Amino acid sequence: MRLPVAAALVVALAGWLIAALLSSPGEPPGPPPVTGGSPEERAVARAERAAATFAELSESMRGRLLVGPVASMRPQIDDTVTTLRRLAAHTSVTTAALGRLDPGFLRQERLRLTHARESARPEIAAELDRAISALTAQEEVHARLSATRERLLVRLESTVIVLEGLVARVVELSALDATSGIDTPTALDRLTADLELTRRSLHELDEENGDDLA
Repeated sequence: MRLPVAAALVVALAGWLIAALLSSPGEPPGPPPVTGGSPEERAVARAERAAATFAELSESMRGRLLVGPVASMRPQIDDTVTTLRRLAAHTSVTTAALGRLDPGFLRQERLRLTHARESARPEIAAELDRAISALTAQEEVHARLSATRERLLVRLESTVIVLEGLVARVVELSALDATSGIDTPTALDRLTADLELTRRSLHELDEENGDDLA
């Protein structure tokens, strides 16, 4: 049965909150779990692979001039992946909430009651108006949740692509530095700046969604 309430997101969080309350007193609750097999889980897996590849690449540069600049990027990458995991969890919660609202049913009910309202007696018109308003509010909740989910998925994918592209670029710069001696530090500075922009943008979105779920 679909939940005909605007608090669908709260219901989706219930299981996670219960688990958090039952955890050890000194143990801070972690984020809600990411749904297995979901697009957000695949995004996290790709980001973790990119981070692992970057870590291996950084280790392989020991003794070379690039080791310092490359190693300095690892905290940024690790923090980006951590934030991405939280956003993936938010995405799974939002998707679960969407699953509790049936937009087709809500629309049909609203249209049915709107039609009934046209010929309703004055004594029941107010009740119908309240019911129609409640259905409209639930449709608006579904629309907002859908927009949030879409925005999160797009940001997850774009962040993963940025991380994968950064790894590919560092691989290229490492090869060029070893063979042609081009100005790789300058190129790495640009990559670091791009990564920091991505990291901060992801943090801002994470904070926005944290406020929405609070």
